[in-house]
Amino acid sequence: MTAQFFAPVASPQHPRTVFADRHIGPSPDEHARMLAAIGYSGAEALIDAAVPAAIRTARPLDLPPALSEAAALDRLRELASRNTVLTSMIGLGYHGTITPGVIMRNVLENPGWYTAYTPYQPEISQGRLEALLNFQTVIADLTGLPVANASMLDEGTAAAEAMALAHRVSKRREPGAFLVDADALPQTIEVIRTRAVPLGIEVVTADLSGGLPDGDFFGVLLQYPGASGAVRDLEPVIAQAHERGAKAVVAADLLALTLLRPPGESGADIAVGSAQRFGVPYGFGGPHAGYMAVGEGIQRQLPGRLVGVSVDADGATAYRLALQTREQHIRREKATSNICTAQVLLAVMASMYAVYHGPEGLAAIAQRTHRRAAEIAAGLRAGGVEVVHGAFFDTVLARVPGRAAEVVAAAREHGINLRQDGPDRVGVACDETTLPEHVTAVLEAFGVAPAGDAAEAIPGALRRESPYLTHPVFHAHRSETAMLRYLRRLQDKDIALDRSMIPLGSCTMKLNATAEMEPITWPQFANIHPFAPIDQAAGYVELIGELEGALAEITGYAKVSVQPNAGSQGELAGLLAIRGYHASRGEEHRDICLIPSSAHGTNAASAVMAGMRVVVVKCDEGGNIDVDDLHAKIAKHGDRLAAIMVTYPSTHGVFEETITDVCAAVHEAGGQVYVDGANLNALVGLARPGEFGSDVSHLNLHKTFCIPHGGGGPGVGPIGVREHLVPFLPNHPLRPEAGPGTGVGPISAAPWGSAGILPISWAYIAMMGPDGLRAATEGAIIAANYLAARLAPHYPVLYTGRNGLVAHECIADLRKITKETGITAEDVAKRLIDYGFHAPTLAFPVAGTLMIEPTESEDLAEIDRFCDAMIEIRREIQRVADGGYDREDNPLKNAPHTTACLLSEDWKHPYTRDEAAYPVPSLRENKYWPPVRRVDQAYGDRNLVCSCPPPEAFED
Repeated sequence: MTAQFFAPVASPQHPRTVFADRHIGPSPDEHARMLAAIGYSGAEALIDAAVPAAIRTARPLDLPPALSEAAALDRLRELASRNTVLTSMIGLGYHGTITPGVIMRNVLENPGWYTAYTPYQPEISQGRLEALLNFQTVIADLTGLPVANASMLDEGTAAAEAMALAHRVSKRREPGAFLVDADALPQTIEVIRTRAVPLGIEVVTADLSGGLPDGDFFGVLLQYPGASGAVRDLEPVIAQAHERGAKAVVAADLLALTLLRPPGESGADIAVGSAQRFGVPYGFGGPHAGYMAVGEGIQRQLPGRLVGVSVDADGATAYRLALQTREQHIRREKATSNICTAQVLLAVMASMYAVYHGPEGLAAIAQRTHRRAAEIAAGLRAGGVEVVHGAFFDTVLARVPGRAAEVVAAAREHGINLRQDGPDRVGVACDETTLPEHVTAVLEAFGVAPAGDAAEAIPGALRRESPYLTHPVFHAHRSETAMLRYLRRLQDKDIALDRSMIPLGSCTMKLNATAEMEPITWPQFANIHPFAPIDQAAGYVELIGELEGALAEITGYAKVSVQPNAGSQGELAGLLAIRGYHASRGEEHRDICLIPSSAHGTNAASAVMAGMRVVVVKCDEGGNIDVDDLHAKIAKHGDRLAAIMVTYPSTHGVFEETITDVCAAVHEAGGQVYVDGANLNALVGLARPGEFGSDVSHLNLHKTFCIPHGGGGPGVGPIGVREHLVPFLPNHPLRPEAGPGTGVGPISAAPWGSAGILPISWAYIAMMGPDGLRAATEGAIIAANYLAARLAPHYPVLYTGRNGLVAHECIADLRKITKETGITAEDVAKRLIDYGFHAPTLAFPVAGTLMIEPTESEDLAEIDRFCDAMIEIRREIQRVADGGYDREDNPLKNAPHTTACLLSEDWKHPYTRDEAAYPVPSLRENKYWPPVRRVDQAYGDRNLVCSCPPPEAFED
């Protein structure tokens, strides 16, 4: 690391306060009490006992001393000031937008929304599920297709997933190639190509303006409007595709669809795109919610998350995730997608943008945007400049032979970025933020003057006539007061970290400090177009370089790429790097990926997406990799071994003693070692994967490095690699600075993925410093072992490592309890809601268990409150066993309890209302009331409703 890294230290104005003391929940005295309960005299003694010496690093973290919060924010302001915010009229799938203040303050900047987790427990997620159902309704209505998901990672990923979906449902014996419109977004084309190679899919790019070329195709992707701005009638090409048995995919602009005939009405089978321009800032490329919608008959093949409507135990309407809930964890190597996270927070913002404006407001924005583009076109034509396309929505392509660079430079002098398309053409994209003075400045850059009235450029035959957003939710919240209260009403239905600890194993729900979050809404970070001239993003480039350098130092790798915008995408990027490395050595035949049975479910799915064949390695009774089985599998597959994917510490919550032997055995056979970094929170400052035998890891910045989960996204999953894999990191067609020329291609649509949230992790590392980062790891291990020690007398801890200790999480085994009493792990999870807690991870990685992770950020009082709740629930279970509670009609089987059920005159349960609602006295002072009772999961899958139900559905 360089001495300048993270730059200025404390000044007299900023005394060096220790941020780590605020991030780490327990005080030193509390840690001492926790250690005593575990049986250790100090943190170092516990670490020595828990963490194998073979993986321990010999050198401390070479990072600068910790900055105070004020000093870190000053340094970030300095970096932000090096970014130059111009008016970007570049387009290419990214547009200026105005985030309504009520959404900015009450969603994006609100911990009640950004600290929530994925809604796998629907009873405490009804608010964000309703917001996501609104999002799905927006997508379904605007695209004219009946079923939409919520959401995809970005437009490029959505298009690649659509290609895979079309390939999967193809009924042809020889599916053929995937045909892509040459007028598609360039980054989308390259993401598709990257994803197609390992799947063995041929991608053909062609000009489709005159129809389909000769060839055999299973799917066709059309851009609507095109990247050049052209608006064309899709129906003839889609009809041709269907005649050849191909699925039609349309990548569509949502704002344009308020004026243009929707893809579904033109016969499209699948629509994909981005919701970015619905109130989500550029963020130098992300995070933004991608979308996918499909026609009838293929909805059960839809990747990602789908929110559906079900009923609760009282028959009331309730929302839940449907169909693909954690599909990749369940189906593993048979999964059809490795998508795990979504972009929930950004999908919520986009949905609320539609709620705020309603259909009339969206149409007005679209009309104004189109009018500005038409005014530019009229001025150009009047001035003798050729406008390439007569039909367009928001983007004008002008031909200026030999003058393109000159025009772009002149516009920049006026504070406007245009898109140069070769030496002779310039693209100008208008948006919600385009003002009359921007139109005048653009025309001046071309050397022409405004021309007055401008004719519309949308053909009458392509004008939208069908209604959209007819549901009352898009008409009921016009005043800011009403909107504010709607957002608050949804927020109050949910449990997020602002309300209580979320003890989800493997998900690391820790503090997302305000000082870390604050910079992401600064205009100098939020309002930079991802394809703006690189000198306008100098602060971003420096910040990204510093963050990548810090992550490389922490992990022991040679180089880190932050492009993957989710853990699953990091897995894919890492496996593609391994694939590229083997191919460069003439060993393309290496296609076997060994995966322990304890691994994260995404591992197997990612291996399949990377074109590898999965071979599962058994685990022994202690939850460790069965080394004998590993050697047998290596011997069996010999020179076909490509890699092993290992989660370390394991998903079973233990530091496996044999990890260095496992790495050595795989390397000896010519394979590469992939260490899943999901559990890095137990390693930072203590061990480096790049030192103890790993070749590549992805890191979950939304876990270890404090980017909040946002209700299930955004996430960042960068990969770190050793030197020999550096040439195979992701790159990007529009940004040579984003990766090596020899790279595997782009994994994400944007060059640096979700760059807009990288200041969060930068700030966390800068404010913690090397000592704080190590202390956080120690704190996480102390908390997990303390919790395990408290719970072990009541719930067996399934797996432990050396000296009976766990890593940063533990698994409470309820299988024997269930066998004896009928009370399941799910019953405990739902009863915890009555105590005011989000449940731990349910039934993963072992069915019938709860995986619990307290993290370092929860103070002792909160950890004890959770332990007390679990112990009290165990007493309730014992009452069932002893006959004090009926085996079927008891507080656990009926949990959670709503106010409606408690106030019912028809209370017939053999336990009191007090026992149901207030199982511990403290709840009388601070009580979370769930909005629905236990949700019927099976009903939701049988009765799939994926858009806002009509008001009649809510009638009694």
